Amino acid sequence: MGVYKEGKNWKVQVYYKDWQGNRKRKQKRGFRTKGEAKEWERDFLQQQTQSVEIEFGNFLELYYKDMEVRLRENTMYTKRYIIDLKIKPYFEHKVLSEITVADIRNWQNELLKQNYSETYLKTINCQLGAIFNYAVRYYNLKDNPCRKAGSIGKSKGEPKDFWMQDEFETFLETVDDKPEAKMAFQFVYWTGMGSGELLALTYDDINLEEKTVSVNKSYQRLKGKDVITRPKTPKSIRVITLPDFLVEEFQEYCSHLYGIMKHERLFRFTKSYMEHCMVNGIEKSGVKRIRLHDLRHSHASMLVDMGVAPLEIAERLGHEKVETTLNTYSHLYPSTQSKLAGLLDKKYKNDSELEGDGING
Repeated sequence: MGVYKEGKNWKVQVYYKDWQGNRKRKQKRGFRTKGEAKEWERDFLQQQTQSVEIEFGNFLELYYKDMEVRLRENTMYTKRYIIDLKIKPYFEHKVLSEITVADIRNWQNELLKQNYSETYLKTINCQLGAIFNYAVRYYNLKDNPCRKAGSIGKSKGEPKDFWMQDEFETFLETVDDKPEAKMAFQFVYWTGMGSGELLALTYDDINLEEKTVSVNKSYQRLKGKDVITRPKTPKSIRVITLPDFLVEEFQEYCSHLYGIMKHERLFRFTKSYMEHCMVNGIEKSGVKRIRLHDLRHSHASMLVDMGVAPLEIAERLGHEKVETTLNTYSHLYPSTQSKLAGLLDKKYKNDSELEGDGING
């Protein structure tokens, strides 16, 4: 066991016990220096222990290895990206069990100096908290220092931007020469699907007789390849009813397609392409600037304004909890509060008139 010279390079050979207690041997070749080989040996042996006397960076590898089996590929990709960029550089060489509340507070203060949104700050902080919770639960770390350090950021951001129908139709004119993109934008605006759900749709998911679309998968472009995964949550798997005019638009759109396969993606482009179309369309049309995801907010806010019950909106959007719908969308249409104030005013006047007529009391 140890580090050995092998030609011009160095190799490591170590013995360790796996999770079942079996003795195993591990070899790794191709290190250019003895120092690199010894560093790899140290990191590997640390990762085989069940101890929290381990550098944070090495513990992260254990955490990633476990989470990769349990999370969707795109979820894991996002988690890794945030941790590797915003957390790992600060804590990498600190021993996990020796990270203090003061260390967490100092790290939070560094984040607060950046111009990050409140929701992004909350997301980053929650990722670190999740790592320590994992260490407490599975590696017997005494406690989670993030809890005593307190939170930063907010889970609920600023009110969402959205388009009214006339704004959407003005924008839609700018993609008249791109029928595939135009159809895709209509689907998002009139169904409330997420972009990943939309881009995973196949012709087989559309039932023209029943006038429905089945949402059962999600698409992302990761590391230069197309990735189809299961939806975010069980409630995300749903059937959405389509309005008649959208069915007619879709039938007209399909009449110009040739050789389409049932299991082939309907919209053969990426989220970034749609975002590019939006940026150009907004500039051409002069409508207010919103994000692609805000088309989903626009659909939800339209339903709120129509008086659709929160539970029905939650089911249409695939929210796991109706509270998500209430917290996120109920404030979106300014007219909703105006209507409410109007109803209260009407009730007050009616009651006052009744009192004046001597009916009450």
